[in-house]
Amino acid sequence: MRVLIVTVAGLSTRFSQSIGRSCLKCIYYEKDIRESLLYRILKGNPQADKFVIVGGFLFEELKETIDSKFGEFQDKILLVKNEKFEEYGSGYSLYMGLLAIKNMEFDEVVFAEGDLWVDGEDYTRVWDCRRDVITCSREPVLASKSVAFYYDRNYHIHYIFDTSHSLLEIGQPFRGIFNSGQIWKFVSRKRVLHVMDSLTEEEWKETNLKFVQEYFDGIDKEGYELIEFKKWINCNTVDDFLKIENEENRNDTFR
Repeated sequence: MRVLIVTVAGLSTRFSQSIGRSCLKCIYYEKDIRESLLYRILKGNPQADKFVIVGGFLFEELKETIDSKFGEFQDKILLVKNEKFEEYGSGYSLYMGLLAIKNMEFDEVVFAEGDLWVDGEDYTRVWDCRRDVITCSREPVLASKSVAFYYDRNYHIHYIFDTSHSLLEIGQPFRGIFNSGQIWKFVSRKRVLHVMDSLTEEEWKETNLKFVQEYFDGIDKEGYELIEFKKWINCNTVDDFLKIENEENRNDTFR
């Protein structure tokens, strides 16, 4: 079984400020629900047998929207509530998503943050890969807004970020640095469960990168695939959201 976990529990503070009202950005649209980030994510991942959606902020609105407007995906959707979305970091939303499938016989898990738009063809590249997957975008690496990762001398992966968005620091020689695409694929059920059980409650309160780093820690270069996204938009504001339609129209023009 192939599972897509999408986390959408966050407060959407910057997005809400950009439209002048409290809003859950993953279900925001202007004319049609099919414009929404969440709809686009699900539509772009037909390979998944199960969609695990982890909500928190405005959860009842999310549930009502899914129940009334996501009919074509209903048989695949498992909606999970993160009660701790205001207290804990993004790692706890990932924990709740993994907990929901822990007793299922899944073969691989794709994990995507719910504020991202990626072209469906790039999602297909992730699903088609038989190895673990890390992703990067073509955006520059800036401490002010990036989650980055680098290869050490042995091509092991190390994620770096600064929650204060001031400076990034690398304390060892490195072979390359990338802007994270914030989408991953985990193909080892055994490793997923092992890392899940090994992290403490305090560690789950941190960002989702805690699990990601532990999962990929020590995996050799031959054990994973780096996929660069050709088109990638992080929707922090409504202006970012409006860029999606332009990108999709551009894709249609060149197909």
